[in-house]
Amino acid sequence: QVQLVESGGGLVQPGGSLRLSCVVSRSFFKFTIMDWYRQAPGKQRELVASITGGGITNYGDFVKGRFTISRDNGKNTVYLEMNNLKTEDTAVYYCHVGASDHWGQGTQVTVSS
Repeated sequence: QVQLVESGGGLVQPGGSLRLSCVVSRSFFKFTIMDWYRQAPGKQRELVASITGGGITNYGDFVKGRFTISRDNGKNTVYLEMNNLKTEDTAVYYCHVGASDHWGQGTQVTVSS
């Protein structure tokens, strides 16, 4: 069974930064596309960023250079570095194995002054 454990969420002021981590218990992790999604109250879940096993990345339009997705295949871990956070970035952030039903439990990110 695949398990994804996220960490790193919290409360931050506008303009601040957070780094999310997701440890994945899955064989052949280095071949797996990994995603970060988010869901704000009353809104649909949306793709934040994705990364292939080889490090090719893709981002949602709203990211606009503020977020960076990365991975450490030796640690079975994917990261989401978030800078210049805005109040509209407030959401639960989920780690996801690409093209699968495997999701993490979610970590709350709140951006507020």
